[in-house]
Amino acid sequence: MANYTAADIKALRERTGAGMMDVKKALDEADGNMDQAIEAIRIKGLKGAAKREGRSAAEGLALAKVVDGTTGYLLEVNAETDFVAKSDKFVSLAEKVLDVAVENQLASAEALLDAEVEGKKVSDYVTEEGGAVLGEKIVVRRLEKISGAYVDAYLHKTSKDLPAQVGVLVAVDAESESAKTAAHDVAVHAAAMSPSYLTREEVPENLVADERRIAEETARAENKPEQAMTKIVEGRTNAFFKEHVLVDQPFAKDPKVSVAKVLEEAGTAATGFARFRVGN
Repeated sequence: MANYTAADIKALRERTGAGMMDVKKALDEADGNMDQAIEAIRIKGLKGAAKREGRSAAEGLALAKVVDGTTGYLLEVNAETDFVAKSDKFVSLAEKVLDVAVENQLASAEALLDAEVEGKKVSDYVTEEGGAVLGEKIVVRRLEKISGAYVDAYLHKTSKDLPAQVGVLVAVDAESESAKTAAHDVAVHAAAMSPSYLTREEVPENLVADERRIAEETARAENKPEQAMTKIVEGRTNAFFKEHVLVDQPFAKDPKVSVAKVLEEAGTAATGFARFRVGN
């Protein structure tokens, strides 16, 4: 009979998050030795990682942290199922990974995965912890870092049973109370309205050219008069900008004014922006 007690089983489950049967099997194999049992569970998790490699990880969460009010970090971490995505252990893992990004002032997922946590690379840590504790493929998908005179972070839950699925950072060039309020309002707006770019200048030239071409071809197919073609193309291109560019979008709380106007009236302007929706 293996040399362990019900208390040992409980302790090992609390330390590893592994299931009851996995814990019992590990203790059996280790003849009750706690350290060896933990190692066995971790090894099992790594072996399972190879099988999980090709599986899709489209669930997860968005996390954000702002340091000193001036530097924001936005992270997306994915899991395979919403069951794991809403678990405390998955959330804790993601928070630890975000802390590494903040402590090392990192600005990309690639740099984050190459950083160290608890004596190992973040990439290895996520694989081991995800496999041994959660039993799923865990992916650190995206990380953004933006800075400004003031940075607001907003996280939105699309389901009350899940962690935040949408995360937004907005940086502005002033730190007055009105600027802070406007930055937050714009961050909430961005969560709902899904802009892709901060300004028109950020939109790739080839994308704008395609929109102009499509607008012209559509107008010709509709037999619009030639003398009105330039105005029609410009109007439809501007409509594209209003849909995809944050500062050009009609403000969600008052569509009669643009986001840029809202910021201007608050005495500030947007200097940075990031938005993640989990899985998109």
